[in-house]
Amino acid sequence: MLAFNMSGEIEDTLKRIQSHKGVVGTILVNAEGIPVRTTLDNATTLQYTTWLHQLAIKARSTVRDMDPQNDLTFLRIRSKKHEIMVAPDRDYLLIVIQNL
Repeated sequence: MLAFNMSGEIEDTLKRIQSHKGVVGTILVNAEGIPVRTTLDNATTLQYTTWLHQLAIKARSTVRDMDPQNDLTFLRIRSKKHEIMVAPDRDYLLIVIQNL
């Protein structure tokens, strides 16, 4: 999903996502869990990145434990205030936070 060859493509995609109604922020995280692009402040970015990177790893592991031929493609979390969408890829993790 996020296998972009050019930095411009990444920027364009993040801008397009960010322009959707209700989107609070986007974070692009590398495979090591380090945010490489974000539209949020540093403290908020680190908070979301730390927890959601770990959660995505655990969710992917759970899906593979249930069926080794399967893989996690998308993770959606709803709270009272936000919907958090996580799209994992081999090299990156895209996190989108949206108001409800």
